[in-house]
Amino acid sequence: MEQRVPLPSATRYQSGLVETLVHNEAHSSGVSWAAVIGGAFVAAALSLTLLALGTGLGFSSVSPWSNVGASATTIGMAAVVWLILMQIISSSMGGYLAGRLRTKWTNIHTDEVYFRDTAHGFLAWAVALVITAAFLASSAASMVGDTVSSPARGAGTAAGVQLDGQEINPNAYFVDMLFRSDSAKPDSNGASVRGEAGRIFANALRQREIPPSDKSYLTQLVAASTGLTQPDADKRVSDVFGAAQQAADSARKVVAHSLLWAFLALLIGAFCASLGATIGGRQRDHVVVV
Repeated sequence: MEQRVPLPSATRYQSGLVETLVHNEAHSSGVSWAAVIGGAFVAAALSLTLLALGTGLGFSSVSPWSNVGASATTIGMAAVVWLILMQIISSSMGGYLAGRLRTKWTNIHTDEVYFRDTAHGFLAWAVALVITAAFLASSAASMVGDTVSSPARGAGTAAGVQLDGQEINPNAYFVDMLFRSDSAKPDSNGASVRGEAGRIFANALRQREIPPSDKSYLTQLVAASTGLTQPDADKRVSDVFGAAQQAADSARKVVAHSLLWAFLALLIGAFCASLGATIGGRQRDHVVVV
């Protein structure tokens, strides 16, 4: 009866001066991080490159003049399509490189090889996403810091929001309530009145309605500043607050739709990266050594 002798963990073959050592792959790492990081950096670099190209094309098609250039709807749809194309191109390339460059296993079942290739593509996509997000967040933080430290600090906006440390105080609205008088007496330049009205509107938008005391006070301010009668001033306050609510709701819908499209684009990117890694791994395994 034939007796099988177990093979050692490493078997040495000699052919002239060439020696090949086959190691037991059960003790090797299942992830080639060098290939994953390389594919991730390629995907992140392509994403930023395509983002710069898309931003340039978008700005070149927008014009401040009426009936000139693309409409806002067209720009929005083009941005969504470009975002999806960015994910397809960059993720496919990064995943392909991660699968093609990873270490080849010779003693593993074919299904396991496909799974590991797919996992390498997904890991490359995930690392690229983290790198891109970190870069964009750092750029945004730098831009915000430059804006705050600019010479225009403290100039304020039409809504009365200033950057001198006073308007950004979350308790500014309640501090204003402490010093309200029964008769509204706005100052000559109207800066403090506009700032206080902006804070009242911000608090009302958070509560989704204007408290009666705030509405009465705003009516007095508008009547004193514009010369309108009390009923007309009250109607203006109601109309403007309704318009502000509508604008806030429109902004909320735009942000929600943008996030949903971004989720779809990232999902497509993850699939393309995994598929690209599988294709790259198949081509790697079919390479004939001469």
